[in-house]
Amino acid sequence: MSYDLPRPAGRLLLTPEDKEAPARAIRLALLGLGEHPEPALDAFARRLAERGGTPYAMVTFVGEQWQFFAGLRVPDVSPLTDTGKITPVVGRHMERDHGFCPHVVVRRKALVLEDVRDYPRFAGNPVVDEFGIRSYLGAPLIDSTGMVLGTVCVADTEPRAWGRTGLASIKATAADLVARLEQREADGRPQ
Repeated sequence: MSYDLPRPAGRLLLTPEDKEAPARAIRLALLGLGEHPEPALDAFARRLAERGGTPYAMVTFVGEQWQFFAGLRVPDVSPLTDTGKITPVVGRHMERDHGFCPHVVVRRKALVLEDVRDYPRFAGNPVVDEFGIRSYLGAPLIDSTGMVLGTVCVADTEPRAWGRTGLASIKATAADLVARLEQREADGRPQ
């Protein structure tokens, strides 16, 4: 008797299916978001990183095949990974199977990873090895239509005890940013 056993996926992280991606792409296009870096969102990410004392902060819009960092704060000098290699430079685009933001978008709720390596589902993510990410805190950007546009997040190369205060802060930050984005839309200002 023979049994067909499933083959291991190689790593436990599976990018979640995102059924809202086509509708999100339309909404982002209407808002003029997700295609170009925005100095105001870069400044927002910089302030977020400074407040949290983290090397990375992002305002991320998630498309069907990619993520776009419309607001980005990265270290001036690339930190070393656990292997002693200098990490590559984070660009404005990242594949959907890299990082943790697509999980936040599909879950529609904040994600707290104090030490990514403690979570087998997330420990195999390419950003852990490529960028040395060890902790992550992100919240969804949910607009007044109920659409999750993306995330606001911070990440560190060291484990972090974000705690309830960190969680409350990232949620408040996400709500504040959504209000700002919707006010720009209401004012008719280009994104």
